[in-house]
Amino acid sequence: MGKKRIVTTEGDKKENSKAEGKTAVVPKQVSATKRLDSGILHVQSTYNNTKVILTDKDGNAIMWSSSGSLGFRGAKKGTPFAAAKVGETLAAKAQTYGLKDIDVVVKGVGSGRESAIRGFISKGVNISSIKDTTPVPYNGPKPKKPRRV
Repeated sequence: MGKKRIVTTEGDKKENSKAEGKTAVVPKQVSATKRLDSGILHVQSTYNNTKVILTDKDGNAIMWSSSGSLGFRGAKKGTPFAAAKVGETLAAKAQTYGLKDIDVVVKGVGSGRESAIRGFISKGVNISSIKDTTPVPYNGPKPKKPRRV
């Protein structure tokens, strides 16, 4: 999210050294009007992918990430490892906003449900509540007709 600037740190200045200044990518700081103390983390986990969206308390989307956007392809997108990486990268982005605590809303039956949350809280964010909104059919689909031979 936003522009990134490259910060160079000056080390020991040697004329023949190639590692004179190390570069690190630092996200741009967020203004005081865009500070976010608490928010809602929506985790949608399917068998094929894991999507994580961070919103404010009103439900307006602030940032998102998915295992496909991180470079995982095919069957690797639905793994718990990919979901944990999604949670970690989104938490790193959210730290620039000053996020302190979140409510979690989980939807879906995939294997990345829990690991996406664990990856997010590994960066030091507190969880207020966890709510599961996975749709459950009351009656289910109509069964197939009997086969006629």
